[in-house]
Amino acid sequence: MRVRKSSCSARNYPRANSENASAMIELAHVTKKFGAKMAVDDLSLHIEAGEVFAFLGPNGAGKTTTIKMMCGLLFPSAGTVRMAGFDMKSDSEKARRLISYVPDQPFLYEKLTGREVMQFIADMYGMEPAHGRQRIEDMIDTFGLREFVDDLTERYSHGMRQRTVFACALLHEPSVLIVDEPTVGLDPRSVRLLKDLLRLEAQRGATVFLSTHSLDIAQELADRIGVVASGRLISCGTLNTLRQQAAMDGSLEEVFLKLTEESRSESPTEPVTGPPLSAPETAL
Repeated sequence: MRVRKSSCSARNYPRANSENASAMIELAHVTKKFGAKMAVDDLSLHIEAGEVFAFLGPNGAGKTTTIKMMCGLLFPSAGTVRMAGFDMKSDSEKARRLISYVPDQPFLYEKLTGREVMQFIADMYGMEPAHGRQRIEDMIDTFGLREFVDDLTERYSHGMRQRTVFACALLHEPSVLIVDEPTVGLDPRSVRLLKDLLRLEAQRGATVFLSTHSLDIAQELADRIGVVASGRLISCGTLNTLRQQAAMDGSLEEVFLKLTEESRSESPTEPVTGPPLSAPETAL
């Protein structure tokens, strides 16, 4: 896997809705209920273009439900989700053309080769044939797929699948990249190269939304960090902001454990709404 900058222009791709895009990801007082269960409770986020945002929380905190609402797989019970300036209820088709989602369990069509899967993705996004073919070749080189890209994906190892899924996700140069546990099953070298790739995506202007339990990766990559517990945002900001809230000068792991432990021990309070709706802070 060799990460390099693409030589292709993004001019052929759909653009964010500049009239309404105060942020590339904007969740305003989003709530999601499943019957009597509150999965996400009054969540507000404001994430800018070019930002790497880490979304952290214990199991059952509402992370997956939030991601599904951002992708348009679920609709909120209350509140608004806007992606690249488009409302996910009224303009979801336009929004989906500008986002990519890499789940923790990579899925590929097993009776297709990796190249055929990428060609399917290019066709689905309406890419011009010549440009789509060039982007496929770029992704094959970027992710080191050449040795197996023409084999059926049913023969791929987990790491090979993960690399192919990332190639598919970046094929159309999305404005927003949502990744869930991206390092699962990758060897240390691939993890290092993946980190470089995510940072390069942010540098080209894409917004990277990273959900992970690997707190060392979040600490290394994220411009800002949001911590959720029991469906509520309990902290959001740079690592220094989180340290101040936790009243300790430790690693992200130590700060995270203290914040989530305090959240469990305290009675319900008002969710965090201030920091995430401000402009991103500039330094960890």
